[in-house]
Amino acid sequence: MQALNENNHKVGLQKATSVDVARLVGVSQSTVSRTFSNDHSVAAKTREKILEAAHQLGYTPNAIARSLSTRQTNMVGIVMSNITSPFQPYVLEKFIQELQKLGRQVLVFTAGPKQEIDDILPVVMQYQLDALIVTSVTLSSERLSEFSRVGTPVILFNRRLPGENVSVVCCDNVEGGRLVANLLLDRGYKHLAYIAGSENSSTNRDRHKGFVDRLDERGLIKPLLRQPGQYSYEAGYEAAGHLLERDDPPDAIFCASDITALGVLDRARELQIKVPNELGIVGFDDIPMASWSAYALTTVRQPVEQMIDATLQMLLTQLRTTYTEPLIKLFPGVLVERQSTRPANNLHQI
Repeated sequence: MQALNENNHKVGLQKATSVDVARLVGVSQSTVSRTFSNDHSVAAKTREKILEAAHQLGYTPNAIARSLSTRQTNMVGIVMSNITSPFQPYVLEKFIQELQKLGRQVLVFTAGPKQEIDDILPVVMQYQLDALIVTSVTLSSERLSEFSRVGTPVILFNRRLPGENVSVVCCDNVEGGRLVANLLLDRGYKHLAYIAGSENSSTNRDRHKGFVDRLDERGLIKPLLRQPGQYSYEAGYEAAGHLLERDDPPDAIFCASDITALGVLDRARELQIKVPNELGIVGFDDIPMASWSAYALTTVRQPVEQMIDATLQMLLTQLRTTYTEPLIKLFPGVLVERQSTRPANNLHQI
């Protein structure tokens, strides 16, 4: 690539630098750096001249060189698994959009089918990230402590790790489970079932706990049926077959996630079971597909935008200070009633 110096002479194949841009515009090199760091203290006209000069010279900033001088990579890592579930790509897209607005780039790490998340953390640490957001996975306390020792802030998103000294932003999954229990009992369902998510995930444990505790408090007569599963359509479809083809099938099923509940809905239709009068189905998350007319799924909506905003605010605070006390922020879920459960005014038809 050929570039021009301040006298518009050829300088061969040498790449243009921020110093070349500064000379051409007549500003300091730091002003050029601040322009490309989206620093709003640079006047609009000056910024326009710098960008025009950079285009003329073919200059692009070197993020790696800048990270060496500032000791910040401007990169935030996101660790997640189970990205085949529609909820996870939705969350990831929101995070990437908001972090890029803040001038941060994102590196996404995910484990392979037969790989544990803990196994890839040594690779994650090699990138010397400014911060790490952990979502949809379970990590060991030992691995998280390694990040704390090197001063990398870690925030668990919609995950909790009991006893760990780390910040958490999460939907109140226990209370969400209680909301579902109240709804199903109030709508006259009497023989209930729960289809689990990943057994080792805090979301699954908390949703199940809230559901079971509230059923016990309200004196559910028939014992709760429980079917193992995963956060997937296939798991819901398979688990529904086991439950609905029993001699004593449930008349309502609470699923640990929406994508699981969609599999249940399709299996129930194949078995010609009438939803919602013969079978009520409730999910959790409120993914976009849940509102499709083909499903119209009753669910608990997670306030994803609020949770992401809180995570980013927490992250920025931790980056600005040498030490902050870990915080736990729980956001209430919202019950969204659609056509997969009986309406309140339809109880006389039970």
